[in-house]
Amino acid sequence: MKFIIKILVVAASLWVAIQFVDGVEITTRTGTANYWGTLLVVALIFGVVNAVIKPIIETIGCAFYVLTLGLFALVVNAGLMLLTSWISAQIDVPFHVSGFWAAFWGALVVSIVSWVLSLVLPD
Repeated sequence: MKFIIKILVVAASLWVAIQFVDGVEITTRTGTANYWGTLLVVALIFGVVNAVIKPIIETIGCAFYVLTLGLFALVVNAGLMLLTSWISAQIDVPFHVSGFWAAFWGALVVSIVSWVLSLVLPD
């Protein structure tokens, strides 16, 4: 149950990022079941990418985190958003992030919204 709630939180966060950040988009019609299904698939991909690759990057780039007082995490999150977009394209999921800055702002929005929702929702 906890896993499903986390995926729904990430999906809601991605939806907010799609609404507010130019360059982060799903290319199916808004409001359809296909749109929401795509959003859930992208949330699942983003969750797997964060669970598998982020710890490896954090371990390797530990010095960068310390030198930048944690600001390097914003660059890592943008890279993971771009990787999610690339993986989505490889498996024909209509999710696209158009560049680094779109990924940067999109990842920032996803992080903030996920954090706020995790405060509101019970564990």
